[in-house]
Amino acid sequence: MVEKVDQETTPHQMLQEVHSALEHGMFVHVRRMLQDMEPEDIAHLLEACPPKERFIIWQLTDEDDHGDILDELSEDVKDGIVARMAPEKLAEATEGMESDDVAYILRNLPDEVFQEVLAQMDAQDRHRIEAALAYPEDSAGGMMTTDFVTIRSDVSVEVVLRYLRMKGELPEATDALYVVDENNHLLGHLSLATLVTSPSDSAIEELMDPPDEAIPTDMDDSEVAQLFERRNWVSAPVIDANNLLVGRITIDDVVDIIREDAEHSMMRSAGLDDEEDTFAPVLKSAKSRSIWLGVNVLAALAAASVSNMFEGTLDKMAAIAVLMTIVPSMGGVAGNQTVALVIRGLALGHIGSSNTKWLLSKEARVGLINGLLWAATIGGIVVVWKGSWLLGGIIAAAMLTNLFVAGIAGVMIPILMKKFNIDPALAGGMALTTVTDVIGLSVFLGLATILI
Repeated sequence: MVEKVDQETTPHQMLQEVHSALEHGMFVHVRRMLQDMEPEDIAHLLEACPPKERFIIWQLTDEDDHGDILDELSEDVKDGIVARMAPEKLAEATEGMESDDVAYILRNLPDEVFQEVLAQMDAQDRHRIEAALAYPEDSAGGMMTTDFVTIRSDVSVEVVLRYLRMKGELPEATDALYVVDENNHLLGHLSLATLVTSPSDSAIEELMDPPDEAIPTDMDDSEVAQLFERRNWVSAPVIDANNLLVGRITIDDVVDIIREDAEHSMMRSAGLDDEEDTFAPVLKSAKSRSIWLGVNVLAALAAASVSNMFEGTLDKMAAIAVLMTIVPSMGGVAGNQTVALVIRGLALGHIGSSNTKWLLSKEARVGLINGLLWAATIGGIVVVWKGSWLLGGIIAAAMLTNLFVAGIAGVMIPILMKKFNIDPALAGGMALTTVTDVIGLSVFLGLATILI
């Protein structure tokens, strides 16, 4: 008899045990292990497995848990599993899932499969999913759920409590009930804390709070996340252009957005898709990365072309060739510090037209101060090292210029990219490095050519 999985077993130990069992063909043992695991733990296990083992494990999981497991998977892994599921099985798996999660799955299916899955659903679920699909994925409408409780303003607390007892259960993360009129216009909301602590004969219209911060369906998901962060909300109502209540957003969905944004910034800075599967096939990974490497080759060639323009100078003085990497390197580091700061500010909504000039002035001054400091430091080191005041002065001038330019470029590049709908996290660092390489080398080698 197989013993119940130890709750203290680490994910790595679990992975090793499952991998060993699969290698020895112990599929029944693996199935029993999976039956004792929570859906989120199975999702973690699937993400940590190569594709071949991943699908075997998926086939061994309980079909009743498929929806919960899909809900926990990263996008790339989820897409790979869904692509191999029969439409009727996928329709069964999505029963009970939040409408926004089902909408995400269906958006990534081929149209004929998409229609077939919808056809397998009952009329109520189909209507619910079609309503969610009507909104862009990265909008409030795309991330909302249609599972919420509404009440009327002309009833008492006692009536509402009796209604909730008859209902039997509340949707997850419910902290408030929404008050609507007969046409489903949002009038306000009533917190559960207020409901259970108020006299039973109190009228709802006297207790409810106004809907002054309802979220419009077209609000960007990052703006929604910022509102939740500032207001410390657990949930919030979503309304359409006619003030009709169409859904609500809960904190668990917002946490997903915040996590995805953080992963997005980290992965895109390296030119990778933020949902790229760690164990994706070799050719798929090579293809996705080669595009970014090609862009970087162009940037590197731009910097190399500057060095090529001063080939004669480099041939005549080996010291210049030794020192020429210092200036662009320092500029790249300083500029990338500013780029990271500005990208974060843009993501949090801190930077706009009203404060861009101030930020630009501030970073220019920071670049000037650091430029003076490190120009004096590096210039002095070169004078002592190479015994040349002229060479020390040249590298100091180049250092000052490059750090000053790096401060300005570090602000302007992400802002301009954002303005032209280019992801700053994807190309901001590379563009900045190209600028500082070209400026640094041009000033250093140009002065060396003129003066030496």
